[in-house]
Amino acid sequence: MTVNKLFVTVLGSGLSPKAPGTAGTLAALVLGVLWLLFLPKETLFMAMLAISVIAVFEINKYQTATGSHDPGEIVIDELAGMWLALCIVPFTAVHVVAAFFAFRLFDIWKPSVIGRIDRSEKGGLSVMGDDLLAGFLAGVLVMAVDKGLSLAF
Repeated sequence: MTVNKLFVTVLGSGLSPKAPGTAGTLAALVLGVLWLLFLPKETLFMAMLAISVIAVFEINKYQTATGSHDPGEIVIDELAGMWLALCIVPFTAVHVVAAFFAFRLFDIWKPSVIGRIDRSEKGGLSVMGDDLLAGFLAGVLVMAVDKGLSLAF
């Protein structure tokens, strides 16, 4: 396996025969949680930014090599989106699990602007853009629900 394929498939997690996006998101969640056990959120955020920039170029290379737009095995975008959500929510089991499900909801459903970004362009920028927005919105949704529940009780 090439380094490019290893990177865009997040160590091969995107090669899962069933639900590669969910497999990639689970891998991202595990890696993100392990990261946060030892390092602060700011470093996870900086890593997410760096990976996102690199991923745009690596996805373009992968798409050129495979001749397809956003094939299912590309899950580096799920990693970036999931990590962004983790950077927004508190590091508790409830918030992390909620962020995972909210991210998957937005990533699969692709409401409003998320879907437009996904359809607007071909290439690494659109592949990364919709998942970064999904991750941001997932984090904001979890925080809004958390604040709403806090106010209710």
